[in-house]
Amino acid sequence: MPEWLITEPLGHFYYLLAMLLPFRQAARLPGTHMPIPHVGFGRRALTITSMEQNEVLKALRRDHAAELKLAAERLKGTARHTEIIPSPVLSEMTGHEILLKPENLQVTGSFKIRGAYNKIASLTDEQLAHGIVTASAGNHAQGVAYAARERGAKATICMPQITPPLKVDATKAYGADVVLCGEVFDESAAHAAELADKEGMIYVPPFDDYEVICGQGTIGLEILDQLPDLDAVIVPVGGGGLISGVAFAIKSLRPEVKVYGVQAEGAPSMYRSLHEHKYQTLKNVATFADGIQVKTPGELTYQLCEEYVDDIVTVSEDETAAAILSLMENQKLVAEGAGAVPVAAALFHKLPIEGKKVVCLISGGNIDVNILNRVITRGLVMSGRKANLTIALEDKPGQLERVAAIVSRCGSNVVSVLHDGSDPNMPISSCFLKLVLETRDHAQIEQIRQELTKEGFQLVAERV
Repeated sequence: MPEWLITEPLGHFYYLLAMLLPFRQAARLPGTHMPIPHVGFGRRALTITSMEQNEVLKALRRDHAAELKLAAERLKGTARHTEIIPSPVLSEMTGHEILLKPENLQVTGSFKIRGAYNKIASLTDEQLAHGIVTASAGNHAQGVAYAARERGAKATICMPQITPPLKVDATKAYGADVVLCGEVFDESAAHAAELADKEGMIYVPPFDDYEVICGQGTIGLEILDQLPDLDAVIVPVGGGGLISGVAFAIKSLRPEVKVYGVQAEGAPSMYRSLHEHKYQTLKNVATFADGIQVKTPGELTYQLCEEYVDDIVTVSEDETAAAILSLMENQKLVAEGAGAVPVAAALFHKLPIEGKKVVCLISGGNIDVNILNRVITRGLVMSGRKANLTIALEDKPGQLERVAAIVSRCGSNVVSVLHDGSDPNMPISSCFLKLVLETRDHAQIEQIRQELTKEGFQLVAERV
């Protein structure tokens, strides 16, 4: 091992990066006298001696562009070549030209089939005989289970205990053994690593792996092939495997194309690492977008994002819910939380993409129906399509009729009514009238509130 791999903190990264890059790009690594062009968050340069360069150049002479091509060949007949879908409604709503890359339409319901299959397809028969083990919140699990079944290997999947039953059942359906352990992905990953050491199984990382990254990178190749004149791509970010592969592929061929990442506000591990220029682990994460609920990003993916990703932003749970609802209504696409965050970033103007042609990568559609029901409700509230009003009334005849008349006059529909006279904070002669309304938008909700107030009714709360 060359000395710089040990003495330089980033030496290992540049060695790995050399293994990823085509020769013409890799020859621009520090120490080759042709610095890497700055496209992302940026890193400091290294100095490599002439002797050390010789060892690095051995890796550079591999045509690593061929690795992406090989991954694409391996995935033929397995991963669907998802066509980019224009979205006129989202484009009108945002003021940008929005297009969608629907990886939720893959055979396992997510992009994860690409990286998992490419990794397992690269293993020898001897390695496969030891069995496969991995950790996943669900989508990588299904990809690994599917790929292992196709290659005739036994697969064991460690999943967080909070994983939606839909994803657990789907993984089992592909023939894998499922072990529920830990509250979040990172705890499941630790258990999977223990099993790999104890049982001698081959661990297939969900994101921090060369073959996995190349498999995900085939999405970037497809995007450029389908849309050579695009301006930007927006990608969900959890551990970073997807955005690393996409960014590496796109920036290697079209460095002027912007690559943006999106994380959930409740799980901003890569966001904080990049913006603070410090690889870190979060103490706690919380988001219904379980596919990107990661405490610690990948080490290699972090470094690749530093070089190739232009920016990462976060979106709230309500913004994600609104994006899921919009995709269902306007595109007839079902996206899970992780899959919808790029659309959320576009809808709520989190990125500098005004007037640009932008691809939002819909990474997956494996969402639990119970969560989907709650998300739809939340999304309706966020968009002004549903309102919950609480009115303090005198408990006497005719009051409900008056309220109903006002709501009807404003063009809204009453979905449910609750007459609550049991609240101890109310006078004996009063009650709370709780209404759930179907509405057009926030303007109509405000009109109803104003009309009720004008008629002398007291609005206690408008609850989400």
